[in-house]
Amino acid sequence: MDVVMDRNALEAFLAREFPQVGDDFVIEEVAPMRVRMRMPVAERHLRPGGTVSGPSMFALADVGIYLAVLAMIGPKALAVTTNCSIDFMRKPVAGRDLVCEARLLKLGRALAVGDALIFSDGMEGAVARAGLTYSIPPR
Repeated sequence: MDVVMDRNALEAFLAREFPQVGDDFVIEEVAPMRVRMRMPVAERHLRPGGTVSGPSMFALADVGIYLAVLAMIGPKALAVTTNCSIDFMRKPVAGRDLVCEARLLKLGRALAVGDALIFSDGMEGAVARAGLTYSIPPR
């Protein structure tokens, strides 16, 4: 399968359809069935205890899989998360970006299933892992 939307197209889509989060993420790489992206960690992403909040990590995983889906099927704004399970495995470093490696395990006509690994930049080992399912709107 070939990529339908490259990095520039995905960035333009986010800026147009989701301006509220478009500036929160940096798309680093787009390849068939996967996207690598970064979340520059800011004060608003932190929780007490000097770590990145769970909702911030969820957002990174969710947007990562969403963009991996769109990269393959094109600009379908109404593709939506139908399930997410996330495991928080290590405490991310508060002052470092988070990096998400999102990959699609299955891309069907109606559903896409993906896996997202989140790393704290410079740390060895993932800080979180999420499994997500997306519903794809009918063509």
